[in-house]
Amino acid sequence: MNQPAFTFPRPLSRLIERLPAWPPSFVFSRVLDLVLADVIRHGDLAALYGKRIAIHVTDAGLRLHFTISASGFSATAAQGKTPDLTLCATAHDFYLLATRREDPDTLFFSRRLIVEGETELGLVAKNTLDGIELPTLAVLHPNHLLAHIRTRLHLSVGSH
Repeated sequence: MNQPAFTFPRPLSRLIERLPAWPPSFVFSRVLDLVLADVIRHGDLAALYGKRIAIHVTDAGLRLHFTISASGFSATAAQGKTPDLTLCATAHDFYLLATRREDPDTLFFSRRLIVEGETELGLVAKNTLDGIELPTLAVLHPNHLLAHIRTRLHLSVGSH
């Protein structure tokens, strides 16, 4: 039996909408750097370098703004410039996409995933992500994160 999709309560999403976008964008960028480290290192996202991308989690009121470069993901300010590409969906639908339980085309044609901005850039992003082997989310396990932080600390201490 299928459980209904989770939806953020409206009072919570109203609160999140009022918060600054940069802190969650920064955290999201760091998580993407961790999860997609091999993809970044191999330059698989080169077609997206320098593009302003926004993700809008509609039911949570959350907006994430970032760019991609050869060195990884970087949070950007939400004000001022219009993103080159904006992807809009609910938290549940983004979860389904991230775990590859749902195809982006299916969500797009059922109007559960909305793509705004440069349509061709959206296709490039989709095809690029479809063409790479995404790592498991095991890299977000606390033990893995602590090991990664320890390694980074040793690198920065050793370089001084």
